[in-house]
Amino acid sequence: MTQPTPIPRDGRPRLLDLFCCAGGAATGYQRAGFAVTGVDIVDRSARYPFTFRQGDALTVLAGLIASGEIAAYSAIHASPPCQDKCALTVGTNQAMGWGGDHVDLVAPTRELLEATGLPYVIEQPDGKADVRKDITLCGEMFGLGVLRHRNFELGRWTAAKPRHVKHRGYVRGWRHGVYRDGPYVAAYGKGGGKATVPEMQQAMGIHWTDVHEELTEAIPPAFSQWLGRALLDHLDAGQVAA
Repeated sequence: MTQPTPIPRDGRPRLLDLFCCAGGAATGYQRAGFAVTGVDIVDRSARYPFTFRQGDALTVLAGLIASGEIAAYSAIHASPPCQDKCALTVGTNQAMGWGGDHVDLVAPTRELLEATGLPYVIEQPDGKADVRKDITLCGEMFGLGVLRHRNFELGRWTAAKPRHVKHRGYVRGWRHGVYRDGPYVAAYGKGGGKATVPEMQQAMGIHWTDVHEELTEAIPPAFSQWLGRALLDHLDAGQVAA
């Protein structure tokens, strides 16, 4: 028989947001109905919009498992830095001092997530081979000004794959010596027609941070709101089964 998930006093199930950066994913989960606690090795407390805990994400998770405190949570989201097999090796990676010697954090993250017994989500950029593409989301699915394809591995739960809709045009900027205009901006890097900070904020719906590095790493809240609603449906089904 499925055990009921713990529900906090305010009635919102708790979600642990690992490698949380400035809270793009967290905001979507909160809008879906979760109470979110974020963990990041960099101090994001000035801008992270919910409960924040500074520390190494995997060390914190291992401690919660060992102490039994993980039972206070209903689900976990993890966005391990995309160091290995991915060109976007900036931001958190630099802050942690990894430089050019990249270590794959997906496998150890998955191992600890499995040990919790909770449903979980692992997010990685498109092109990262170590995460199952259970769900792939794109900004065009939500009418955003970025494409920002992201793959999500769903652990201990499932959801129906949404249809990947046709893009309306190009991402604005220079590619191989050719400049193209289009309905989307490139929310990474600088120069070459890439988005300014205000453009990234508008395109992704993230207005609580104006830090370039945080915006380039962020998941649009629309993505995690969609995932959060599907995850809540899964949790509600578990409550009924119990």
